[in-house]
Amino acid sequence: MRQFFVCKGFEHMNVTLPKRSTKFSAGYDFRSLENYILKPGEAHIFKTGVKAKMNEDDVLLIFIRSSLAIKYGLSLSNSVAVIDADYFSNPANDGHIMIAIRNNSLTPVEIKVSDKIAQGIFVNYERTEDDSCLQRRTGGTGSTGR
Repeated sequence: MRQFFVCKGFEHMNVTLPKRSTKFSAGYDFRSLENYILKPGEAHIFKTGVKAKMNEDDVLLIFIRSSLAIKYGLSLSNSVAVIDADYFSNPANDGHIMIAIRNNSLTPVEIKVSDKIAQGIFVNYERTEDDSCLQRRTGGTGSTGR
């Protein structure tokens, strides 16, 4: 079952859980929890206060909102963020989904609290028959493969 939750430590903040904007939207909109001015060429990690629970054969893919890319020259620092099912409630950061955004333009861009900054799309994936990986996640962002 797929579901969004507020991360530990963010209960007191005004976290808006991601929602789809229209009946046929694929993406769930993630919102910023802070005001920040992105300088030209700068990257910043925006906190969302959100974590995602999903089936073990699901992945949540995070993309920049097209309006931010087209109008303001913003992109995700990692192009597409991949949130694995075992990232949820991990001991390092409780599965907190943070959005790393880069300003590729020559103009500062202001992001305000509650602005929609990215969209997440759940995808069900297949595994190979010889998939023998039994390793469990022990950390947060960038912890696998260490």
